[in-house]
Amino acid sequence: QPHFVESGGGLVQPGGSLRLSCVASGFTLDNYAVGWFHQPPGEDREEVSCISSSGSNIHYVDFIKGRFTISRDNAKNTVFLQMNNLKPEDTGAYYCAALGLDYCSGLSLPHEYDLWGQGTQVTVSS
Repeated sequence: QPHFVESGGGLVQPGGSLRLSCVASGFTLDNYAVGWFHQPPGEDREEVSCISSSGSNIHYVDFIKGRFTISRDNAKNTVFLQMNNLKPEDTGAYYCAALGLDYCSGLSLPHEYDLWGQGTQVTVSS
């Protein structure tokens, strides 16, 4: 059955870095735009970045712009989120999801996405 597997989360000190990976299984990822979502503890899930199927169209939420970078390797059926200069407020679960389109024109609400991974936990603490 088609699904995503996220990995790369963990415990890191403020100012540190992590690289999250989202691997698609059971479908061809290069047909779809993909988003990364952040869900802080006790709060709603929010999209922080999206990338079109070709990688040519990218959007970021303001509070992570300049710190996080989304990218993809369609040959490996994988989307990445490089997270640098991490802050305590970045703590939470991170999910990747596929949009039923080949592009994203801007950031969206979770219900616009069709297929989700199980999430990976990021904790930023000293």
